[in-house]
Amino acid sequence: MSFRDVTAADQRLIVLQTLEEDPGYSHNEGVLRSVLGTFGHQVSRDALRTELAWLTEQGLITVSDAGNVQVARLTARGQDVATGATRVPGVARPRLEG
Repeated sequence: MSFRDVTAADQRLIVLQTLEEDPGYSHNEGVLRSVLGTFGHQVSRDALRTELAWLTEQGLITVSDAGNVQVARLTARGQDVATGATRVPGVARPRLEG
């Protein structure tokens, strides 16, 4: 697995887990970029949108436009992946706590 594959898989998991932690299961791309930055992933808006499109293709999120900002919402399948109940190639597996 290449470095790019590892970082993309980690970024995708972080996005899913961030959405899973929100009471409404959604966030806009600005919030998601900020959260990714706190985990050491400095990503451009374009790069994030590429990952959001990938997650959408996998059925893990839906994306809607709010003006010129994208808003991601977790699907039931995405929640299963975020919590480790289901595995999807291309998304890192959650680590055990403790």
